Order: sequence, then structure tokens, then C-alpha cells
Amino acid sequence: MGFRPMELVLLGTGGCTAYDVVTILRKQRQDIVDVVAEMSAERAPTDPKVFTKVHIHFVVKGRNVNETHVKRAIELTSDKYCSASIMLKQSGTAMTHDYEIIEI
Repeated sequence: MGFRPMELVLLGTGGCTAYDVVTILRKQRQDIVDVVAEMSAERAPTDPKVFTKVHIHFVVKGRNVNETHVKRAIELTSDKYCSASIMLKQSGTAMTHDYEIIEI
């Protein structure tokens, strides 16, 4: 039947942040081969059932990936570049992030 509208908001936010992280890490000459944004969210129990919490767990795979660069890329997408996550934060959604780096 397809995605529900709020699922699309969450997917759009994940795609936006993942794209930014990839772009930033490539500009920093990091040898990445994959970035996945695993998302979880909570919604208000009553209408309009907006998101109250969103957590994004980034899985970064690559060779000799610098942890400082990954952390900075996530901060930049969260605070400056991803309009979807910034919009959610401005509407009162608690946005959190973490990451893991998998050496290949």
C-alpha cells in the first residue's frame, strides 16, 4: 500500500542526513564505501501525533576512516545542512545521533 506520510518525513530526513555525511566525508578524502542511517522515532500519543524523538544511528564502512571526521560530518548535517532534520528540531523534536565505524 505504500508509505504513510510521516514515514516519508522520517525517510526523507534519513536520506538527507546520510547524503550529507557521505558528501562531507568524501570532501575530507575519507575512504568510505558505505554509510547507512538507521532510524528510530517516537510520536506523540494524540493527534496530530508529531514526532517527539528521532534517533539516527550512522554505520560508516571504510578504510582508515577518521572518527573525528565522522563526528564532524554528523554535526554539520545536523546543525547546518540537512533542512529536514533542522525543521524537525525547530518544531520541538528531540534529535539524537550516534555512529559506528566498521573497518573493511
